[in-house]
Amino acid sequence: MTAVVTNFELIGGAPAVREAVRRFYDRLVADPELAGFFSGVDLATLKRHQVDLLSMVLGGPSNYTGRDLGEAHAHLAIDSQAYAKVGGHLVAVLAELGVPEHVIASVTETLTSVSPQIVTH
Repeated sequence: MTAVVTNFELIGGAPAVREAVRRFYDRLVADPELAGFFSGVDLATLKRHQVDLLSMVLGGPSNYTGRDLGEAHAHLAIDSQAYAKVGGHLVAVLAELGVPEHVIASVTETLTSVSPQIVTH
């Protein structure tokens, strides 16, 4: 009997997801076009929510207890250009960490599927 390996396990589990999230937010706050979205935000809490969310997306534990994505982002007036740039940073970090292309493609599909909840104009 062959055990099913999730994308979460394939990339290295929780330590790999935590590292990806750390690098992802380092990139976001360093990007002059995106940094304003994070002004005054509790980044430690945001990173914890992102680790839980990305873990779930990758088939790992479903511990995400944050707000609905639409509710959490509604006040930010995120346009499609900013959303695409954030997604690009996430994809770049995953590639930098050696995540297989099929896993990156799966994450990209998820980003596309949730964009209507986040992009408001």
